[in-house]
Order: sequence, then C-alpha cells, then structure tokens
Amino acid sequence: MKTKQHTATQLFEINHSLQQALFALVILLCLFSIISPPIALLLGVIIVNVFGNPFVQFNHKAITFLLQFSVVGLGFGMNAHSAVSAGKEGFILTVFSIFSTLIFGFLIGKWLQTDKKTSHLISCGTAICGGSAIAAIAPVIKSNENQTSIALGVIFILNSIALFVFPFIGHQLDLSQKDFGLWCAIAIHDTSSVVGASNKYGSEALQVATTVKLARALWIIPISLLTAFVFNKQSRSFGTKIKIPYFIGLFIVAMLVNTYLPSTNTFTTHIVGVAKIGLTITLFLIGATLNFSTLKAVGVKPLLQGVFLWIFIAVLSLVSIIYLS
Repeated sequence: MKTKQHTATQLFEINHSLQQALFALVILLCLFSIISPPIALLLGVIIVNVFGNPFVQFNHKAITFLLQFSVVGLGFGMNAHSAVSAGKEGFILTVFSIFSTLIFGFLIGKWLQTDKKTSHLISCGTAICGGSAIAAIAPVIKSNENQTSIALGVIFILNSIALFVFPFIGHQLDLSQKDFGLWCAIAIHDTSSVVGASNKYGSEALQVATTVKLARALWIIPISLLTAFVFNKQSRSFGTKIKIPYFIGLFIVAMLVNTYLPSTNTFTTHIVGVAKIGLTITLFLIGATLNFSTLKAVGVKPLLQGVFLWIFIAVLSLVSIIYLS
C-alpha cells in the first residue's frame, strides 16, 4: 500500500515538474518574441488540456496584472491627438452598440431561458469589455461563483476564436487599419484579444483599437449603476460594489508623456516592446484557463447566447463602419 502511494506521489511530482517546465519554456519563447500572441494562446489551450496547469491559483491574478501593465505600456507608443480623434469617431457607435447589445442580450436570454444573472453577465461582457465588465457587474447583482464562471468561460472561448478570425476577415474585406481597429474595439469582448488582433493587423489599428476599447471600458460605471437599479439594489451599495478600471488613467498619462515629452521616446520605445511581450504572455495564460472542464461547465444555452450576441455586435458594427463611416 505504501509502495503504491509512494509511486503515485512520484508520478504526481514528475507531472507537476513537467507542467512547470512547459510553462517556463513557453514564457521564455514569449520573452524572446519567438511566438506570436495567437500562437501563445493556442499553446496555452493545448498544454492545459494535455498536461494541466500547475499555477491555477495564480492564473487570474497574473492575467489581471499583466494585462493592465501591458495596456499602460502600450500607451507610451501612442499619440494623444490621434487617440482623441479615434475616440470621437467611435463614440456614437460605442453608445449605440452597448445599449443595443444589452437589449438584444436580454431578449435572447429570455428566448433561450438562460439563467437571469448569467444572461446579464454575458450581455455586459459582450457589450463593454469582456472579463473586466463581468468582474465589475458580478458583485452588483450578487451572482454566485458558478454564474460568474460560466459567463467568463463563454467570453474567454469567444475571445480566443476572435484572435484568429478577425484579422482573417479584415484582410479578406480589405479593411483599412483604422476601420479594423474600430471594429475590433467594438466587436471583440476582452481588451487582451482586442490588442492582440489589432497589433497583428498594424500599428494604426492597434492605436485606434486600444483607445476606443479603453474609452468603452469606462462604460462599466454607468452600466453598473443601471444594473443596480434594474436588479433593485440599494443606492448605498453603489460606491462599494463598482470596480472602476483605474489603470485607464495610467494609460492616458503614458500617452500624454509620449506625445508631449518627445525626449523620452528612446526610453518609451523599450517600454512598448516589453508591453507587447507582456500581452503575449497574458494570452498564453488566458489560453491555459480553457480546459475541457471549463467548456463543459459553460453549457449549451449560455454559449449559444454568447455566440448570437457576438454575431449580432460583429455584423452590426462591421456594416456600420463600412457603409456609414
């Protein structure tokens, strides 16, 4: 009996060491920019499903920190004047797409009979900024861990697909970098995949997409307040429940430094390079959250709602950009 337990312990230790070695190898490849963000995400999915994730308990915190660090770092490579121009162009489409997605999500949820709180989390994640919006809205509606996990699972699955599909469609339709960046910001859920897809398309696309997406993320605040009202929450809970994305302020500071202090350009160029590496590692870690148990836990109805909403906002925004801009 002791021999069997000892053997099992040894096998567990060997497997754990192998998992750690694989994670270290991929992160090393990311550090030297040997693999692209989409490939990093794909490797994360493969490794977690074949070998497992040795750092499950640290994954979420690492993703949050690296994503925020990377976004702020990318700000050092952007021009404030161009960003303001992009933000103005995307404002009306942003407002229209957010509220139309929330309304359509409510109707789809009713039709599919998806759990009310799960449905609202998926709708908010699709309408605003993916996982960040879900994290902000979840405590407002007091969703349980299962409801939140299902919504996050739907968003992460579709984000992963978007990273590959959007650049392909953009090239097939011969979208300009500005139009593609705007489309990414509106139709891709999470900031990480928005930055990853637009960066692959070009530097102008990256600037437009990042600026519009972060401006869109600020809608977490009014949507959280509206959610609290709709779900009959007391007003005293507003200030303690809503998570404001403070790192957006640091992104603006970084952009202003790059625009108005040109003497720092030599230094800031290196920061942008490090930020892009951080984004690649972030996408690898996101991929490492997408195991088969996550896919099973999502369920058919929430996934269908996420897909229908995604198609709705992607087609609506693309048509608006091509024919109305």
